[in-house]
Amino acid sequence: MAELSRKDDCIFCKIIYNEEPSTKIYEDEYVICIKNIKPVSTHHYLILPKTHIRNAKDLTREHAEIFEKMISALDIVIQQQGLDRAATRTGFHWPPFNTVNHLHLHVISPVENINFLNKIIYLPGSFQFVSIEYVHSYIQRAS
Repeated sequence: MAELSRKDDCIFCKIIYNEEPSTKIYEDEYVICIKNIKPVSTHHYLILPKTHIRNAKDLTREHAEIFEKMISALDIVIQQQGLDRAATRTGFHWPPFNTVNHLHLHVISPVENINFLNKIIYLPGSFQFVSIEYVHSYIQRAS
């Protein structure tokens, strides 16, 4: 697994190390899940690796295990929060469309509560918001 690292000026690294406030939903040795401070639906969470990775486009095969830990956390969060998987949207912003330069997986539910503009911003399979499957495939092709 990739070595744990942090970036001192990263807001998500500061949240991970309890230097900035957040509402934590889940935490284990490798990842943390927090409530998004600007939710677009009733439930909007971010799953962050505890190691600083700038974004999904920076993932390599070396990061495959931490990516899998993020996906495992997703299953736990969906179950813990009682979310309907069919009404839950997940994905990653693809550079240059990420707002924070620390890898994070969005978990948004229910989809029907997302307003029109945010449905475009979080449109699955678009050039700015990619699926878990897309990122997994990207990692497999990465050198």
